[in-house]
Amino acid sequence: MAASVRFTVTPIKTEDLPDTSPDPSSRSSAGGVTTSDTPDRTHAEHSEGAKLSNVYINNSHAIDDDDFYDKNLALFEEEMDTRPKVSSLLSRLANYTNLTQGAREHEEAESIGEKRKPRKSPQMGTFMGVYLPCLQNIFGVILFLRLTWVVGTAGVLQALCIVFICCCCTLLTAISMSAIATNGVVPAGGAYFMISRSLGPEFGGAVGSCFYLGTTFAGSMYILGAIEILLMYIAPGAAIFTPENPDDEAAAMLNNMRVYGSIFLLLMSLLVFVGVKYVNKLASVFLACVIVSILSIYTGALVSAFSPPAFPVCMLGNRSLSQHVLKDGQCRKLMPDPPAQESANGSESLSGTGAPALEKSTDLWRHFCNGSEISAVCDEYFQHNNVTTVRGIPGLASGVITENLWSSYSAKGDVLERGSHRSAHSPAVSNQYSYVFADITTSFTLLVGIFFPSVTGIMAGSNRSGDLKDAQRSIPIGTILAILTTSLVYLSCVLLFGSCVEGVVLRDKFGDSVKGNLVVGTLSWPSPWVIVIGSFFSTCGAGLQSLTGAPRLLQAIAKDNIIPFLRVFGHGKANGEPTWALLLTAVLAELGILIASLDLVAPILSMFFLMCYLFVNLACALQTLLRTPNWRPRFSYYHWALSFLGMVICLALMFISSWYYAIVAMVIAGMIYKYIEYHGAEKEWGDGIRGLSLSAARFALLRLEEGPPHTKNWRPQLLVLLKLDEDAHVKSPRLLTFASQLKAGKGLTIVGTVIPGNFLQTYGEALAAEQTLKHLMEKERVKGFVQCIVAQKPREGISHMIQSSGLGGMRHNTVVMGWPLAWRQSEDPQSWKTFINTVRITTSAHLALLVPKNISLFPSNSEPCTEGYIDVWWIVHDGGMLMLLPFLLRQHKVWRKCSMRIFTVAQMEDNSIQMKKDLATFLYHLRIDAYVEVVEMHDSDISAYTYERTLMMEQRSQMLRQMRLSKSDREREAQLVKDRNSMLRLTSIGSDDDEDTDAAPDKSADHRRIHMTWTKDRALQLLHTQTNTPSGCSTPEGFRDMLNIRPDQSNVRRMHTAVKLNEVIVNKSHDARLVLLNMPGPPRNTDGDENYMEFLEVLTEGLERVLLVRGGGSEVITIYS
Repeated sequence: MAASVRFTVTPIKTEDLPDTSPDPSSRSSAGGVTTSDTPDRTHAEHSEGAKLSNVYINNSHAIDDDDFYDKNLALFEEEMDTRPKVSSLLSRLANYTNLTQGAREHEEAESIGEKRKPRKSPQMGTFMGVYLPCLQNIFGVILFLRLTWVVGTAGVLQALCIVFICCCCTLLTAISMSAIATNGVVPAGGAYFMISRSLGPEFGGAVGSCFYLGTTFAGSMYILGAIEILLMYIAPGAAIFTPENPDDEAAAMLNNMRVYGSIFLLLMSLLVFVGVKYVNKLASVFLACVIVSILSIYTGALVSAFSPPAFPVCMLGNRSLSQHVLKDGQCRKLMPDPPAQESANGSESLSGTGAPALEKSTDLWRHFCNGSEISAVCDEYFQHNNVTTVRGIPGLASGVITENLWSSYSAKGDVLERGSHRSAHSPAVSNQYSYVFADITTSFTLLVGIFFPSVTGIMAGSNRSGDLKDAQRSIPIGTILAILTTSLVYLSCVLLFGSCVEGVVLRDKFGDSVKGNLVVGTLSWPSPWVIVIGSFFSTCGAGLQSLTGAPRLLQAIAKDNIIPFLRVFGHGKANGEPTWALLLTAVLAELGILIASLDLVAPILSMFFLMCYLFVNLACALQTLLRTPNWRPRFSYYHWALSFLGMVICLALMFISSWYYAIVAMVIAGMIYKYIEYHGAEKEWGDGIRGLSLSAARFALLRLEEGPPHTKNWRPQLLVLLKLDEDAHVKSPRLLTFASQLKAGKGLTIVGTVIPGNFLQTYGEALAAEQTLKHLMEKERVKGFVQCIVAQKPREGISHMIQSSGLGGMRHNTVVMGWPLAWRQSEDPQSWKTFINTVRITTSAHLALLVPKNISLFPSNSEPCTEGYIDVWWIVHDGGMLMLLPFLLRQHKVWRKCSMRIFTVAQMEDNSIQMKKDLATFLYHLRIDAYVEVVEMHDSDISAYTYERTLMMEQRSQMLRQMRLSKSDREREAQLVKDRNSMLRLTSIGSDDDEDTDAAPDKSADHRRIHMTWTKDRALQLLHTQTNTPSGCSTPEGFRDMLNIRPDQSNVRRMHTAVKLNEVIVNKSHDARLVLLNMPGPPRNTDGDENYMEFLEVLTEGLERVLLVRGGGSEVITIYS
């Protein structure tokens, strides 16, 4: 199975050999990479003692020694000690083991900003710019509407724990934020600027966007709180929508809140649009009201110790009653008729039986009984328990704190009861009676989530950092002082509420038991209206602060241009006010108001704030641990452990409050992160993530240096050698396509090329080549690195690249290079010499080698193979590369539908049946599905065709070494070789084993064949005939003498192996999509390089796509888990 071979013999002149080829994967007529004729240093060292008489080491083995080295595997005989036959490997399958293997944009903005006309904006100090905004945002709606309920439900001890955890979270975050804020100038954008410059544009944009949404929805929450106070406690009659029946009361309240909330939002947005200075002036008024309200709480608590306020609570047994149904104001079952004098102590106990005749029923009686008559049938619990009146505010000296220390959690629909008093009879409760019911099921984690929004105001000052005179000084002092102040107020309020207010009143969220009063207002002095008015203005002021800070945050994100579609919101008025950002903020805040429920909006903004706080702590801890040279904050009271603790608390609070909201917030941040990464503008701000990447890479590289990778972790880390033409275009781009199919985006890929010349003169060309390769990698979707080396001789450049590419443990273990196409016709012999030299270098470096032959015929990424086979010809075992590569290729969509077939070769002494069983078992343990076939290759005499082809190969080699022919002589010589080879093909095709190979040989074909069995006598006879018979072609005398060369026997045996293997492979795999084949090693003596190329050509002749594989000497696949 062989075809006629055409030779073109070219003269060699040393001075005519150009060095212009950087890569062995040439596909042009010029061949591959040029090399010099300097022999290998290794060979020179080994050949000092004795000169080799032949190009192969094993020259001493003649035809009589065939039993020592099998003729069928003579190509691989020099490496049998390190690469055993497959049959030898499979025979040891039972004992098979594997050993362990080893900020320019920012500067430009600054320069542009210097040329602009300085904008006029308010310049505020610490007190007005940071302290007051933080107080207003922290002292929001939760303090006045929900803190008493938290204390009553969780108890004083657990309420102190909740407040302490939340305040610790904000304090630790403020310490981290202070360190970041004092590490440089903080312009407008505050928290966003700090995070983005510390963690990079992706994290900054994602967290900044979430923080913007949180601040915007915080404005909605504050406005909803203000409307709730207005409609429930200040002016209930102002409601536009009134319910026709009690069931519609909730829906009417939601509609009222939507209408009034939209009106409030419009007014506040207009106020912010007019100017931030007016907001600051009003802020002082609003904050004064807040401070007065808080002082009234402390004053009322002290006064209650001597004169408790009169807020009686009506109790039925131990159950609290809503006083909305007591229209007559009588907390009793029956009352005298005519009225009698009330007892002096203000507390009356009436029994349900034996009532005097002069008594009449009250509203309470009529509510629990089926009529107003004394004899009416009443509720069983109503009959067995007395009605009592207790003080809602016992006072600071009453000792009620002992009852309020412990928690009293309840389920939705439970009646609020006094824990220290037992009822005489406790049947099931019907919600038709006027008890005070729990509206939600309470737990410790729920209360944490509800309370946390009351501390989410610490960024109010940093958001307006662009309006501060000295942000580095004002932000730390103002923020920390505000947090300490509010924390002290919260903790003291928990103690005061637990010490002064009855527990059943504390658990009454809406004050139904105290005639609809705000619960915290019952404690205030001199009047509850102080708290009501103060809380109203507090929430209004916090809403104004949110609507002031959120647009500036959005403007800062838009000006950085990291999120392209937000670019329009970076523009504003002439003085820098963010007009368009304010408009978007108002629209988003309106969405929150349309929700119309404080309890639904609060958890959303809590997640966004907690995520922002988490990343502030992460940024500080990261910069501190990495010891970035630019990390020099003026604020020195920080430590990485504090930042880490704050980060852990933030993460814990996110999942404690609401795990599903936490996941949603993280998903939103992740989507924004990926959008910025893929579509946003590239920014380099010297962020900490870059430093973290460097530190992580250094750590990982040092870990990889500890030892070679285990066999289970081995994957091909590729060094792809490409060649560029004179126009800097890649000659074989399909090599990179093949690499992408093999890698599928995993592992390391280095794409390298060699630029011939001097580095000083060709530096620009190297940069251009690097860009060309990067563009090609992007086109082929290959993730990796580019390395361009400038060298005087490409052979040396490739050697340097193979030796020096990669870093530490991240080095290539596999080299991919192309086959030097048309190497016979090339006038530049350096192409194939460089190819062979590269094979030797990869072998010495213990690297695997992949050589795709006919690479232009390989499929592209857009041409998937619909069906077919990937054939593996496993001739010698060199680590399992032939098993692993098809598996990796089939992971890619191009080769996914191809089936895998594995062929191996059995010799005469091998048991082919047992080999097939062992191979199937081996593949089963490898978890690889493949068809297995063992091909028997019988020993046969060397055919005349093999002998003659070897002879022609050696004659051509001799001519190339000894003759310098002109162009015309070259053409005559090539024609002579062609004619002689054609004659031999006609006279001696095939040998004895043709009948063994072909199942049904054609008789007419046998009739045309001339059977020749090669022996020594026949060889001498043929040589004698050749000597006495003149050639039909007129040739020079010296050339006629060279035709009498006797071929070397080791070359004959190697050619016999190539021919026989090629016949079997073509016969079995002619229809395969890809053929993988063991690549024989090059001769140790460089004099036989051209013969080696000829052997490879014969071995792969007639195959469309071939991948020659050469292992690196280590196991790459294992049967163990």
